[in-house]
Amino acid sequence: MEENVRCSFCGRTKKDALVLIAGINGHICELCVEQAHDIIHAELDSKSEDEENSTASLGELPKGITPRKINEFLNDYIIGQDDAKKYLSVAVYNHYKRIAQQKQSSPDDIEIEKSNVLFVGRTGTGKTLMAKTIAKMLNVPFAIVDATVFTEAGYVGEDVESILSRLLQACDYDVNAAEKGIVYIDEIDKIARKSDNPSITRDVSGEGVQQGLLKLLEGAEVNVPPYGGRKHPEQRMITINTENILFICGGAFDGVEKIIARRMNTSVIGYKSKENTVKDQETLLQYVNHHDLKQFGLIPELLGRVPVLTYLNPLDKDTLISILTKPKNAIVKQYKKLFELEGIELHFTAGAIEYIAEQALAYKLGARGLRSICEAIITDAMYEMPSSKDVERLVIDKEYAKTQFDKSKIKKLGEAA
Repeated sequence: MEENVRCSFCGRTKKDALVLIAGINGHICELCVEQAHDIIHAELDSKSEDEENSTASLGELPKGITPRKINEFLNDYIIGQDDAKKYLSVAVYNHYKRIAQQKQSSPDDIEIEKSNVLFVGRTGTGKTLMAKTIAKMLNVPFAIVDATVFTEAGYVGEDVESILSRLLQACDYDVNAAEKGIVYIDEIDKIARKSDNPSITRDVSGEGVQQGLLKLLEGAEVNVPPYGGRKHPEQRMITINTENILFICGGAFDGVEKIIARRMNTSVIGYKSKENTVKDQETLLQYVNHHDLKQFGLIPELLGRVPVLTYLNPLDKDTLISILTKPKNAIVKQYKKLFELEGIELHFTAGAIEYIAEQALAYKLGARGLRSICEAIITDAMYEMPSSKDVERLVIDKEYAKTQFDKSKIKKLGEAA
């Protein structure tokens, strides 16, 4: 019986093979073992080469990219905010040039420092969208974190290191990828200290958090808990170097206009006419500088690590109308696509679009509020239309929009306020 035993892979008999290793339901000879060994090594080598190539290309700008082309890409998705887009395009371009320069040995030993970015602008002006769009273009790991959840170590909340935990999760715990990613820290103004003078009392979600952010923003070896530090204290830490991570910070900085006005010897309130007062308030943000944010409550050490400061203009009616209709993924285009999938042609009249923009302005919701208003107007139609097989076209005019919006919760909340 043993004479009939053969290799399950090549079919050699026990006589022909030097060694025939027995398994549960089969056998393998020494030649097949050697061949399998060679195949495994070849596969592992090719995989490691692919990984090296992918990490080498990661963090590099696509060929032919310039700050102008980055700006043009942003224009497809973001309406207006030309100054902010220009600053962001240059900062991102220089950041990835800096990474490329580090790989080459430079005879003059000049090290280019990182240029983190700080956006100042009211809610709904496009701060988060701008960061998301730039990450989409560069195809790098991207994480959005909210600064309001962070507290000093030892207090209820999250440690600042969990910012990097989110970035690791976004790239499936690939450390090489995470070290070339982009982090957007939202609501950075909420960690401002409560007064310009250092206080004896603890400010556990303000100045303490700012101090914790310093090493991340500048570039350091940081031990990161992969699943968040306080819920899983037993986990092994992952070390990440933040030197090549681009940090983009954004905040509304509500009230900073008064600080700017004081510095410029103007006043946003007083005996001026109402028109001049409103105009002053709308245009003051363009004069914001690091000193104003220091008075607002950000510490000088943090501001020094965010050298690129730019502002986002408040949105007017014409800009909101453009946001509704012009970008590649404009809200109106999204709703048209939804109805097209049901075989229904959707059309918004110019009057309806203007009415939606006016309501977003009136309720001070910014661009983020446009979708809420559209949902309030169009939800009934989206509920009924899929059941009505004979409907081929739906026109949303100003009268229909006004009727539906008047019935909505947004309208009622505005009246209550």
